[in-house]
Amino acid sequence: VTGDSDTQQELPGNKYFQASDYERAAESYTKAMKLNKDRALQAVLYRNRAACFLKKEEYAKAASDASRAIDINSSDIKALYRRSQALEKLGKLDQAFKDAQKCATMEPRNKNFQETLRRLGADIQEKLRIQFSTDMRVQKMFEILLDENSEKEKRERAANNLIVLGREEAGAERIFQNNGVSLLLQLIETKNTELVLAAVRTLSGMCTGHKARATAILHYLGIDSICMWMSVDNEEISLAVCNLLQTITDCLLGQGKEEHHGKEESLVLDTKKDLKMITMRLLDMLVSKNVSGQGRDRALNLLNKNIPRKDPKDHDNSRTTFVIDNGLKKILKVVGQIPEMPGCLPLTENTQLTASILLNKLYDDLRCDPERDNYRVICEEYIKSKIDPQNMDKTLHAIQMVSGVLQGPFDLGNKLLGMKGVMEMMVALCGSEREIDQLVAVEALIHASTKLSRATFIISNGITLLKEIYKKTKNEKIKIRALVGLCKLGSAGGTDYGLRQFAEGSTEKLARQCRKWLCNTSIDARTRKWAVEGLAYLTLDADVKDDFVEDEQALQAMFELAKTSDKTILYSVASALVNCTNSYDTKELVPELVQLAKFSKQHVPEEHPKDKKDFVVKRVKRLLKAGVVSALACMVKADSAILTDQSKELIARVFLALCDDPKDRGTIVAQGGGKALIPLAVEGTDVGKIKASHALAKIAAISNPDIAFPGERVYEVVRPLVSLLNTERDGLQNYEALLGLTNFSGRSDKLRMKIVKEGALPDIENYMFENHDQLRQAATECMCNLVVSKEVQERFVADGNDRLKLVVLLCGEDDEKVQKAAAGALAMLTAAQKKLCSKMTEVTTQWLEILQRLCLHDNMEVQHRGLVIAFNLISASKELAKKLVESELLEILTFVGKQEDDPKKQHVINAARDCLTKCMDYGLIKPLSRA
Repeated sequence: VTGDSDTQQELPGNKYFQASDYERAAESYTKAMKLNKDRALQAVLYRNRAACFLKKEEYAKAASDASRAIDINSSDIKALYRRSQALEKLGKLDQAFKDAQKCATMEPRNKNFQETLRRLGADIQEKLRIQFSTDMRVQKMFEILLDENSEKEKRERAANNLIVLGREEAGAERIFQNNGVSLLLQLIETKNTELVLAAVRTLSGMCTGHKARATAILHYLGIDSICMWMSVDNEEISLAVCNLLQTITDCLLGQGKEEHHGKEESLVLDTKKDLKMITMRLLDMLVSKNVSGQGRDRALNLLNKNIPRKDPKDHDNSRTTFVIDNGLKKILKVVGQIPEMPGCLPLTENTQLTASILLNKLYDDLRCDPERDNYRVICEEYIKSKIDPQNMDKTLHAIQMVSGVLQGPFDLGNKLLGMKGVMEMMVALCGSEREIDQLVAVEALIHASTKLSRATFIISNGITLLKEIYKKTKNEKIKIRALVGLCKLGSAGGTDYGLRQFAEGSTEKLARQCRKWLCNTSIDARTRKWAVEGLAYLTLDADVKDDFVEDEQALQAMFELAKTSDKTILYSVASALVNCTNSYDTKELVPELVQLAKFSKQHVPEEHPKDKKDFVVKRVKRLLKAGVVSALACMVKADSAILTDQSKELIARVFLALCDDPKDRGTIVAQGGGKALIPLAVEGTDVGKIKASHALAKIAAISNPDIAFPGERVYEVVRPLVSLLNTERDGLQNYEALLGLTNFSGRSDKLRMKIVKEGALPDIENYMFENHDQLRQAATECMCNLVVSKEVQERFVADGNDRLKLVVLLCGEDDEKVQKAAAGALAMLTAAQKKLCSKMTEVTTQWLEILQRLCLHDNMEVQHRGLVIAFNLISASKELAKKLVESELLEILTFVGKQEDDPKKQHVINAARDCLTKCMDYGLIKPLSRA
């Protein structure tokens, strides 16, 4: 008996099985089951489909189908054997042995069955030995860990061993079967940090990829206990428990590592109840005073990661609507907290921004207007319930909520601003005597000013108030926010005239104040981030950006802040760097229009002296020296919820500016710039991806790929480079991408194949036709390297294309560099493929004239390549050799070959002599006598 499909009768699917098309074979057997209800035939179809699943390595399905066949006919030996094979693969050796034993009883002389029994018997013995050994190890580890008198070193070693064992399937199962979960719970209850971490990490390993075990552990520990452990004010423990809960959630959602565990899976049929229970407890954590700031952040991060759909094509957004109905008010309560007021929930610097991100993700995950209207109504009703003119503290929370929503869903924030009395209350609070009122109102005005449809109202009412607050307040937190508010309102109004007037004609003064706040580590990070945002606006001024890059302390403080998980800081840092490197888009002024504007006495903006190239270059060098690349590389690693597509584009712009000077590219690579650019070239806005790809091309063009992009990373760079070979990209982008691909294609055949696979060949050929000399040269050099690949050679050999003709004609170009590259390509092609030697003489009537010019070329490299081509043609066939001997080429070969030996051009002389020797071997010429 073999694993092959039964062929005794013509069953649908047999022909597919025999052709190794197991997918279609399984489909055919499934259709046949529906059409025919004969039980005997059903058994055959089930065991045949089991054979398909065995071939497809879907062992749980194979075992199930074989069992169905056995249910119909208990003595079906083929079904029994197939189930034995499937169970063995699933690790169920005992059950597999029983089925194999039945087969051997039915056919005792079958060697295959006997061999299977011997193998399974040996495997079972080995498994028992390992289990016994593992059980002893697990028992010993727990004894050491639970013994308070154990040496510290022994306990640490036992803890680490337990974690490793929990990550292995066999080890995890032994811990689970030997009361391990109960013992791990005892470790957690000791409240010893090291023991708690070891226990939690072991539990995470045990849950990974095993739904049944993860569910059992969740029920045994209890979601309330897990959330309580995550709420503690210990970052390591909180994070470890968060990872445990994420692992359990992944299993319940069917994500993560896929493993089949046979019948255990049937124990868990519906996980929706458990998922709802976890979601409700996480929402409860958001508003509990007993939860630490870190614990609250963990709960928000878990909701952010697991509630919204990952694929928009998935129509089920029920988890999102469930959270909106049961937890939206709780999220709003978090964003409405005011840290400076008594009774505030414990928060970290990131809690409220993370909550705003969650609001945005939930809103974006809604599928229709009724769902969005429900979201809006819940927000409006909750905020209205907090507005009370008689209770200013309560009203402050309402304004803070609006401010939080403004940092989340854009459209909804706009609508909330339109609620009756909201903006009037914001402006009124600015004039309050209480500092806390001013602080909340100013922040709200800043966030509101980015919504342009409301900016006119705010500009007309808010600027005067902000100026007064800035001048009068002694509270640094309020002062800095007022400054940023003025910057933003000036930007929203399309002018910074009011800001300049307020600054008495000097934005440098405001920038110095921002730098002072930025460097003051005694000020909380939440306030210092406003200084960065202020500088993001102020560095639009050329004088400000020049002073800023000279301030080493301010730069380092900004880079340090960029490492924090804050969306606003990342965007502000990136904006300031774009301004300092002048990597923003600028419109070129048409001279005729400038003259016309001057004639009509209109204001014509002139380039600031410090925005000229030499000043920009100095600023770039200063930033590189300060370690900007390391800061950018760190920013790129931020979570996608924090690192927005807009921020990615800004970072890509900065990188491109930094890569402008070839001398700086080595420094950029050494500080991690090459690695950081790859994700920027793959994800983000179209402009951002182009800028990042161009920066990669600049690095790839002159760097050693093994150093710039070590290991497998180099293959990830090919696609961004190929994306620049596009008529929509500019000439410089095309050129530098070609240089990068030329460099890569000279490294290995695997890289050459990757370039071909990405579809670069047609584009490279198109650029070989370009009128632009440098583009034509770069494309030809790239092709010269690519023709080493057999696949590329075969494309030249194939009928119906002009590739060879193009290369031959390029050998006759006046441009020496193009000639050299084309001659190199032709030399390699004719050496590798004899068919191309004869084809070369047919593609154009000019081939002989071009070859003669190559062999007489002044440039020895070009001449040598020409002589190699001649040798390849002569070697290909006597007929071709005769053609060349009968032409003037013989005189050229004789002239070169008769020259005196000369080390400088010996390779050229030897190539000519090889040609003549081959002709003599054919008997076409007489032996050469040198003068």
